[in-house]
Amino acid sequence: MRFAITKCHGSGNDFPMIDARDIMLSDGEWAGVARALADRAGPVGGDGLLLLVAGDAHAAFGMVMRNSDGSEAETCLNGVRCVARAGFEALGIAAATVRLKTSRAEAERVSALAPGVYTVRERAGPAGLDVAAWPMAVGMERVVDAALPMLPSPRAFTAVSMPNPHLVTFVEAVDEAELVAVGRACEAAPDWLPNRANVSFVEVRGDALFVRTFERGVGLTDSCGSAMAASTYAACLTGRIGWDRETVVFNKGGLVRAEAAADGMVTLSGNATYEWAGSVEVDLASERAFDLVIAQRFDKECDAWEAAKVRAY
Repeated sequence: MRFAITKCHGSGNDFPMIDARDIMLSDGEWAGVARALADRAGPVGGDGLLLLVAGDAHAAFGMVMRNSDGSEAETCLNGVRCVARAGFEALGIAAATVRLKTSRAEAERVSALAPGVYTVRERAGPAGLDVAAWPMAVGMERVVDAALPMLPSPRAFTAVSMPNPHLVTFVEAVDEAELVAVGRACEAAPDWLPNRANVSFVEVRGDALFVRTFERGVGLTDSCGSAMAASTYAACLTGRIGWDRETVVFNKGGLVRAEAAADGMVTLSGNATYEWAGSVEVDLASERAFDLVIAQRFDKECDAWEAAKVRAY
């Protein structure tokens, strides 16, 4: 089956994106397409697969995000910006409610984060602290700056849903080996954490945050939008930064501007950059992608984003 795709990224979190509003496939088939297209050893690669899907009575359009292992995520805030751009362009609008798996996000195109950078502001939440909803069985209703002895780390974690589950800890310096060890422990879906969780190590750098994430269903990633949102909320909740104050949040892929409110709503403003557009064949039976044809490259957008990153750092 041949798919028209756009390769895009939000803050370095990269995805093949498909307008799936008129494509009828089963959940299992879409999971296979995600595994084929997001395979870093294949012709496309990515942190997952984004689908622009139909809206409903409350949303102009929707987003489905599948991780590179084919599992469906509750949300992906870097992906929301990319899908919002596609939805805006398809419908000729500049703001919309976006339907997600278990929630909604408000998105609008705003003034450029930097010259030539297509920028979307999104508002998502509310962040949740009830770990029974994950579920996470740790003998506490909330986990805020608390050690979790079942993890291979003595650090204090804060558990936040955005609405996907996140474990956030604040560190002097990110130890990637330790992060991967904790991430893999959660990825194993132990009895106390059957739905797994994203894990982020966060450095507070003055008024800014640096976030490094082991993403559920993906692994160590250069960027995760919901992790940046959860980390911002956790930093406010624990008094490390102030509520309702715009904060620059960095990651290895780039940056966003973030703001968390005490009611749990988090706003991110960041890029939705197109890299190229084309088409690719996917054999649904073997879950193999091949015969990639790139019809258009967005070199100016990519250059504008790289320049923005250099100025920011």
